[in-house]
Amino acid sequence: STAAAGWQGHGLARSLAVGDFPRGCGGKRASGGAERGPGRAVLPAARCSSGLLPRPARSGRDGTGRDGTGRDGTGWDRAGRPGRRKAPPAPAPSCGGSVPLTPLGRADKEGGGVFGLPRYSLYAHTRLGYLFYQRQVKKARERYPQGHSASQPCHFPGVKIVPIPVLSSNYSYLIIDTGSGRAAVIDPSDPLAVQAAIEEEEVILEAIFCTHKHWDHSGGNAVLRQQHNSCKVYGSALDTIPELTSPLMDREKVSVGCLTFEALATPGHTVGHMVYVLDGGAYGGPHCLFSGDLLFLAGCGELFEGSPETMLASLDVAVGLGDDTLLWPGHEYALECLTFASLLELDNPALEQKLQWVTQQRQEKRSTCPSTLGEEQTYNPFLRSHCPELQAVLGLCQGPGEHHNAFRARVLKEVRRRKDLYRAT
Repeated sequence: STAAAGWQGHGLARSLAVGDFPRGCGGKRASGGAERGPGRAVLPAARCSSGLLPRPARSGRDGTGRDGTGRDGTGWDRAGRPGRRKAPPAPAPSCGGSVPLTPLGRADKEGGGVFGLPRYSLYAHTRLGYLFYQRQVKKARERYPQGHSASQPCHFPGVKIVPIPVLSSNYSYLIIDTGSGRAAVIDPSDPLAVQAAIEEEEVILEAIFCTHKHWDHSGGNAVLRQQHNSCKVYGSALDTIPELTSPLMDREKVSVGCLTFEALATPGHTVGHMVYVLDGGAYGGPHCLFSGDLLFLAGCGELFEGSPETMLASLDVAVGLGDDTLLWPGHEYALECLTFASLLELDNPALEQKLQWVTQQRQEKRSTCPSTLGEEQTYNPFLRSHCPELQAVLGLCQGPGEHHNAFRARVLKEVRRRKDLYRAT
């Protein structure tokens, strides 16, 4: 096909014969859903009886965690582009969301953000995207066998949260009801790494909660379902999520052991994006937000399938969970996002302090998760559309008769535009 011919330089077209497409995520998307492909999964089932299997990891940045762009702090030019910088390295997954830049190309500003819509459609809606995901997994396992970040489990009475670093920047999360030994996993990107954690913790996998359809969040569903027959896959029916067994509606709740998860519809990154909130009341701790590609530490996901107004409403849903809520994002993007934010707000003590801490963490290749929603509102520009200081930096003023939220959406749109330019140049 024409699409396959365009990928031959990357060896993907020659891989079309490798394996079958997972159920529920077949070829080109149709108006009523997705064409169904054969059910056999490509990635092999794995067992691990001793220790963790090799885990994939971060891509292409140097040992300090920096993105290598050599920003010199000169700020923005009159066109709203970042100031002077040294030539960046080859593009890598970045703060704008989960979809990769390589090998699909770099900035396509006329095609919808950094990742042009035609190329995005290939990744999200066709077999080529799945084959690229397979290649990502293989390369990450080989290059970073111990994972892209060193992370520590988080313990509360009766619950244990195990972050699992996968691919080049993703996080999956294993959430365990320690009383019953039953567990759920959020976004199992690499089934080998997730299975290794399951076996190390000696738990029973009851649920897979998928935030959205992108392969780097859903690619492990099929293999894990093969290994755990009674496990259910939860997510939105609006996204073509592989192996989806139990579609969820907004505000619907699911129990795993004594733990309760609430699904919240948060469209914007994709039309069916959902986040999951672990109710802290069951264990006397804080609520935990597993945000997928809605919200990162100091960042948010790209607007592939939604408007700024839609994304703003989704971010407001997250903020409404309360300042003490722990944020467990789908990616390790903290250093790049905070560096970008520091170009917008030059005099923000909270931002400066967090940037110093994150820089130290990433120099040691340590995870920066979690943060809190209260913290995020002090330095995350995507949560500060209401702040006069940020509005002034962007050169935006509320128009006569303009609704406050419409103005905030304009602010969010401009922050997103500048982040896309920052990422692409």
